[in-house]
Amino acid sequence: MSHVYPLIRWRIYEMSRGPFISHPPASFLPSALSMSVDKDHVDGQEPNADDLRKVTAKTEAELKAAHDLNKKESLSAYFTILAAGFGLISDGYQNNLMTMSNVIFKQLYPKVYTSTVSTRVSNSLLVGAVLGQVFVGLICDRVGRKVALVSTTLLIVIGATLGTAAHGAHGSAQGLFWFLTIARGITGVGVGGEYPASSTSASEAANETAQKNRGPVFIMVTNFVLSVGGPLAVSVFLIVLSAAGENHLETVWRVCFGIGILLPLTVFFFRLRMLSSKLYRKGAIKRRVPYGLVFKRYWRELIGTCGAWFLYDFVTFPNGVFSGTIISSVIPNGNIKATAEWQLLLGIIALPGVFVGAYLCNRLGRRNTMMLGFSGYLLFGLIIGVAYDQITKIIPLFVIFYGLMQSVGNMGPGDMLGLTSSESYATPIRYVIHDNEMILCKIQIINSGTCYGLSAAIGKTGAAVGTQAFTPIQNNLGKRCIISFPLRESTR
Repeated sequence: MSHVYPLIRWRIYEMSRGPFISHPPASFLPSALSMSVDKDHVDGQEPNADDLRKVTAKTEAELKAAHDLNKKESLSAYFTILAAGFGLISDGYQNNLMTMSNVIFKQLYPKVYTSTVSTRVSNSLLVGAVLGQVFVGLICDRVGRKVALVSTTLLIVIGATLGTAAHGAHGSAQGLFWFLTIARGITGVGVGGEYPASSTSASEAANETAQKNRGPVFIMVTNFVLSVGGPLAVSVFLIVLSAAGENHLETVWRVCFGIGILLPLTVFFFRLRMLSSKLYRKGAIKRRVPYGLVFKRYWRELIGTCGAWFLYDFVTFPNGVFSGTIISSVIPNGNIKATAEWQLLLGIIALPGVFVGAYLCNRLGRRNTMMLGFSGYLLFGLIIGVAYDQITKIIPLFVIFYGLMQSVGNMGPGDMLGLTSSESYATPIRYVIHDNEMILCKIQIINSGTCYGLSAAIGKTGAAVGTQAFTPIQNNLGKRCIISFPLRESTR
């Protein structure tokens, strides 16, 4: 007779002590189905080799059944991967929308759009993203992937609509920027929620359809499309600017904000019709989730993913959001169109690193690829910081070095942090001890959305801190320290 015990009373004796990240054994795959063994066979003793062989054979059969998808499930898995990519493009677009908008606002409202206001409007997206990553991560696991994805899409559409229509009372510029702060905050909740919802769904779908190439597939539908959002935002800006002219800058920024409404709508219909992954349907715990057990098992992984993501976003996010401001400061007369063209080149140079990281992640391993990228980012950042006065006199050279710094960042932590966070919280098979009786069974903990969302939220907290520190660093230490100072701090 099989016995089921409350999860909160279980203590874990792991069959494998070390965490698995890249290629766990087949019997440890998160798609395994629940199983139990007759208590009479294991009372008071550890399972012998014959018992383990029987259980392993049964588990392998269940694993095969778990991965056998019918036609509808298979199509849904492929479309889930594609929809995650299209959904995250809108996130990348929103993350980079303020890059050129900051330049426009400084020209339209030079007295009102101070560094404090600029930081507040830019940071509102990050604060919203932190809230979205935590709460949508919980919804993703407790209620379902579909509900989380539809909710984030609606929040982005609502926030982008409010941002496009933003006005201050009686034409007040201060009111306009407070309105934008609130609108960008709502957008941020949706953008932040896309990280755990889309990334977790894409990871599970890739595990079902492309298990051997799960890492590269995950990178291409997450970090690649997020990175494409930068050049896309600048390209849209240049097209609208050329059509409207530099005398209609208010029209330019409103149209750019408005296009942000259309991008998430491209996948809204599919998300209404999508199926949750077979992994989630078989393994999700929706009631009495043993969060204490989760954190007890995964606290090391959480410290690693949260800490690394915090440091990386602390450095890279402000250098991305304010890159238009940085480039504008080294261009004669701060011409808007020239700034946007150099910004587009910067975004394009940063893309090849994503492909290199996807190629290396299985060959070098996640950790080594991340360390290589961090080292390259540090090297290029220090070169730009130390030689800032000389290198900014040659604008193409400055933009190339700046782009290479972001490219190696994409290759390492940009690619690996999301991938590692999605893989570090899988569902293993363990021995479970209850009241000194050894029971061999499976702890069904599918909390990848919650843990991924928490890791990403800590990263966005680092981004908010870095963005808040950007202006004081620039005002007190000069432009040359904008890039090199955060890098030095993050290595201490």
